[in-house]
Amino acid sequence: MSDRWVLNASPLIVMGKIGQIDLFTAIAQKVVLPAAVAEEIKAGPENDAARLAIEAGKFPIVEAPPASPELMAWDLGAGETSVISFALSNPDWTAILDDAAARKCATSFGVPVKGSLAVIVLAKRRGLIPSAKQLLRALQAAGLHLDEKLISQILMTVREE
Repeated sequence: MSDRWVLNASPLIVMGKIGQIDLFTAIAQKVVLPAAVAEEIKAGPENDAARLAIEAGKFPIVEAPPASPELMAWDLGAGETSVISFALSNPDWTAILDDAAARKCATSFGVPVKGSLAVIVLAKRRGLIPSAKQLLRALQAAGLHLDEKLISQILMTVREE
């Protein structure tokens, strides 16, 4: 998978809720947001960390090409559709998506996919965070549903207990 990431709203929002937006740019060589994703986030609360990061210019905003009829048939949101459309037209980019349907769609088109949890695993492996467990618990506290079995698997992967 590439170190060029095109982000969807939910990973950016949840990482913002736990104060970890900078992990995206610390891990990937390049990170962009499709305009549809930026607009979705900017329509949210004024004090949202993801919105503030966009307004501060932390992420380049790109135009995604029009989605193909095959992609449109998946009936995803505008943000997910634009992330996948961008990745399809830029094959060396990875889509950063948390939504299960969007991940399944991207995979069906051969688009590499990572989610928020993979970002935490990579951050831990690269020594950018001291504890994956702490961030996983913070994500839970911020409202992200993570089952205990998944948390245990992730912690075993990064050799934390």
